[in-house]
Amino acid sequence: MKKRWARFLPALIVLLFVSVAAQAQTDPLPAWNDGPAKQAILTFVHVTTDQSNPNYVLPADRFAAFDQDGTTWVEHPMYTQVVFTFQQVIVLAPQHPEWKTTEPFKSVIAGDKAAMAKFTEHDLLAIFAATQTGMSVEAFQTTAKDWLAKAKDPRWQRYYTELVYQPMVEVMQYLRANGYRTYIVTGGGQDFVRVYSEQVYGIPPEQVIGSAIETQYTYNQQGQGVLIRPPKLLLNNNFSGKPEDIYLFIGRHPKAGFGNSTGDQQMLEYTQAGGGASLEMLVLHDDAQREYGYGPAQGLPATKVGTFTQALYDEAKSRGWTVISMKNDWKQIFAFGK
Repeated sequence: MKKRWARFLPALIVLLFVSVAAQAQTDPLPAWNDGPAKQAILTFVHVTTDQSNPNYVLPADRFAAFDQDGTTWVEHPMYTQVVFTFQQVIVLAPQHPEWKTTEPFKSVIAGDKAAMAKFTEHDLLAIFAATQTGMSVEAFQTTAKDWLAKAKDPRWQRYYTELVYQPMVEVMQYLRANGYRTYIVTGGGQDFVRVYSEQVYGIPPEQVIGSAIETQYTYNQQGQGVLIRPPKLLLNNNFSGKPEDIYLFIGRHPKAGFGNSTGDQQMLEYTQAGGGASLEMLVLHDDAQREYGYGPAQGLPATKVGTFTQALYDEAKSRGWTVISMKNDWKQIFAFGK
């Protein structure tokens, strides 16, 4: 009898490995730990794509909105586009000798982090206007693309476009595989994000909604029509601006919304207000070891960058939104490591 089983043992081992491999392949969210957050995503997709389910969503109505900073990639200790903007001051400083004695440029050139931490919104807008306007949209795209191809985050020594959360990339891919269109809806600059959104997220430029300045049509020296970026804000895509701009660009409610801060609150409220089955999720940065820890929700350190208040946490719980614990729900944070 033992000899008979011994004959089949190699085949059984092979079948076991095949079975394990097959199970791994069928998990659309391998970077997620099993738990309520992962299950909420799987359940939402199942009920909204099953024609026999009362919560079925027509393909034309399937789209999901993702905030970017702090939701799909790292935002601490400073937003990536702000880092880009400060470094552009250094690059352009030789052309502007007056900046060495003029704030807020003086502090940026001197590398005075304490002073930069106290910059007001007016200071940041002044730097943005001086470094990212007055040029064609193509010139700006080239500058941003060149910077992103070289600049690395000082903590991980990785390109900023590598600091993308693998679990959220998997959610985007899973949604798209089930007929959902995925949009980036960010408080960051629309033109900046459009430079890399397709490469990094698989999201084409036309599906990026962000803060934007006006464009002005004019002619270059060769008589060709060009769009110039004047220093005039067109869209402030944050807080209530997010649902307003979602309606402006898309004209309907998202069925799923993902955020991480008070700037995303109204977007998630608008998502839920659409009625029927919906999914609202907020990323809580509670993993200081693998990424960063900040809130101040749940007693985490307070921050001005990606603020997640206790009031927002309480609203999420009362409305049935899912709060994603980076520490507990994410098996893996980045594609390049744990």
